[in-house]
Amino acid sequence: MIKNVGSADRIIRLVIAAILIVLYFANVITGTLGIVLLVLAGVLLLTSFIGFCGLYTPFGINTCAIKEKK
Repeated sequence: MIKNVGSADRIIRLVIAAILIVLYFANVITGTLGIVLLVLAGVLLLTSFIGFCGLYTPFGINTCAIKEKK
């Protein structure tokens, strides 16, 4: 799997995920919306840690500055 998420993109994803998690556990966002946003936070964390975003591939987006060898 070729990495397509750069370092700035990773930091932004981590910050957004952290905010969503804090808002959920502080009961600011609740119900179905809270669960959906908590799942979104999990996806953001996962893509941040592995460095690959599946939605970037079909659109040809690559925010990673370093090109990997195949």
